[in-house]
Amino acid sequence: MQDDGQWIDRFEGLKSLPPDLRAALVSGSSVVSLPEGTQIFAPGQSADNLLLLLDGTVRVQQKSETGREVFLYRVQAGESCVLTTACMLAFEDYAADGVAETDVRAVTIPRETFDSLAAKSSVFREFVFKAYSRRITDLFTLIDDIVFQRMDVRLAARLLDLATDNVVHATHQMLGTELGTAREVVSRTLSEFQRRGWIEQHRGEIRLVGREGLQRLIHSAGEL
Repeated sequence: MQDDGQWIDRFEGLKSLPPDLRAALVSGSSVVSLPEGTQIFAPGQSADNLLLLLDGTVRVQQKSETGREVFLYRVQAGESCVLTTACMLAFEDYAADGVAETDVRAVTIPRETFDSLAAKSSVFREFVFKAYSRRITDLFTLIDDIVFQRMDVRLAARLLDLATDNVVHATHQMLGTELGTAREVVSRTLSEFQRRGWIEQHRGEIRLVGREGLQRLIHSAGEL
């Protein structure tokens, strides 16, 4: 795919790169398209390319020794993958999976270009570390949620976050992975939400018919 470098302007932190470094970034990177379901990286693989997402979403998750999958974060359009950044900076292999949740279009910046720009450009370094620090904050929030938040509150918040036109396309197993808990726990909690008239369950999807109830649950937990 021909790369004219217009994608740079979609990343706020890269817009102010001087022309010579902008040209170096464009010539030293490539734009790729990947279909839904593609495994972008896996545990044990080396991190050779920084990923900047143009379209679609990438799900990053980790599997425990017991086989349970724990959702870590999503990379959305306009974002970079912090795990890739961390692995590239530390010369470490991946310890988690990255999977394309949708069809994906992304910029891949190989290590040679990454190292060169990081050494030469304060603008590029600031872009990398700002994205890194934002995601680290998100991960601390995730840890706080897992340790301290009630499961019903976490599930209510995740349903509201994932809903499009009041519909969440997800199985109980997928939601369990998102929240780091067992499918059975999600099923019991959703049954209670349905009993209260907040949701309706159908095969592969959940309809939010009482968003106000979910929002009240979240709000009340914040007052405890």
